[in-house]
Amino acid sequence: MWDLHIKHFSHYLKLERSLSENSIAAYVHDVELLRQFVELKKIKASPLSLTTRQLQSFIHYINELGMSAYSQARILSGIKGFYKYLMFEELIDKDPTELLEGPKIGRKLPDILSYPEIEQLLSAIDLSKPEGMRNRAMLEVLYGSGLRVSELVDLRLNNIYFDVGFLRVIGKGNKERLVPSGRDALKYLKIYVEEVRVHVPVKKGFESVVFLNRFGRKISRVSVFTIIKDLADRIGLKKVISPHTFRHSFATHLIEGGADLRVVQEMLGHESITTTEIYTHLDRDYLKQVITEFHPRS
Repeated sequence: MWDLHIKHFSHYLKLERSLSENSIAAYVHDVELLRQFVELKKIKASPLSLTTRQLQSFIHYINELGMSAYSQARILSGIKGFYKYLMFEELIDKDPTELLEGPKIGRKLPDILSYPEIEQLLSAIDLSKPEGMRNRAMLEVLYGSGLRVSELVDLRLNNIYFDVGFLRVIGKGNKERLVPSGRDALKYLKIYVEEVRVHVPVKKGFESVVFLNRFGRKISRVSVFTIIKDLADRIGLKKVISPHTFRHSFATHLIEGGADLRVVQEMLGHESITTTEIYTHLDRDYLKQVITEFHPRS
């Protein structure tokens, strides 16, 4: 049902609206995101039977992912265009997007970093200092894998799989998941682990922790916040950012680049895995392909 309506919508945009291939692709991508949301939430409805409330849930969902107000408005415009087409073809007699609203202008949305801002922040790190390489590795991992700050500081050495490019992460509710890591994240992580961390005198009980402070203990969440704030001050960034900003930026940049909503959700932490799945996980190659194709730092 979805495939057929999306295909006909694409033809309509080309023949009736005379839009360019890029514009058509953007409209279709917006509708695909809606379709993915419906499947993700197991909503038993065709595009012809979705209600205004269900569509509002979709807008709320992409807002929670951390998408910029501009991106949300553009996606909403695409969805409205799709329903105008369904009205034009007399497939529905009432437009459920008529009263659909985007994010309130006054509402505080999470700040998203643009890719140039990410690069600026990373470039501001002084790599001549031992903590510089650690900080670079931490921020590359936050942006390259979309980790929560708690997952970052709890990362263990035996949960890094350099050979296949994955991290095994313990998330909320003690759930484990496999997350593909970007090329640069793995590069700086390897340098830190093999060339910097080996020179840190590790305190008992922290032998397997990846990111250590200068006392050989697990780096704290507060320290990661402070490092990011100091870097933002150093480059004169006016946005209020935190480790979570990198997670929001990771998800937004992947989705805006064309990645599948369901795959990004899985990377953000909604799938449980077992240790033995590390080399047999069916979706491993596809997850890695998504990072390679759609992540700016790959």
